[in-house]
Amino acid sequence: MTVQHFTPEGMLQPTPYHHVAVGTGTTHVHVSGQVSRQADGTPVAPGDLAGQVARSLQNTGLGLTAAGASFADVLRLTFYVTGWTPEKIGDLMAGIEAVAEEIGLPLPMPPASLIGVDYLFEPDVLVEVEATALLD
Repeated sequence: MTVQHFTPEGMLQPTPYHHVAVGTGTTHVHVSGQVSRQADGTPVAPGDLAGQVARSLQNTGLGLTAAGASFADVLRLTFYVTGWTPEKIGDLMAGIEAVAEEIGLPLPMPPASLIGVDYLFEPDVLVEVEATALLD
């Protein structure tokens, strides 16, 4: 099996890993955890969970598109949210709904997990989104 690793233009750089891995044969696409950052690292929507969810999904879409996939090809999404409480579900869903049509994210979403964490890689990061997709 051949694996290609790359980081598409428009995603946060530099990082100590590639944002996307594509395997041939039955093609799997793995998009690493995306956060609410512009490509130059500038934070987007500090302190706003809904805004950060929206930008994180947009960045996830950049990775999928660069790999020749879309949210229609996603097998699984994983959301990591800092300080999770059930009261935050409204903000999480507002962020998803704000960009779903724009990015082609079907509602209901593909299978997804939401994992509450104490801390992500920087204090202002409230959410991180990972995607796994499969192509023909």
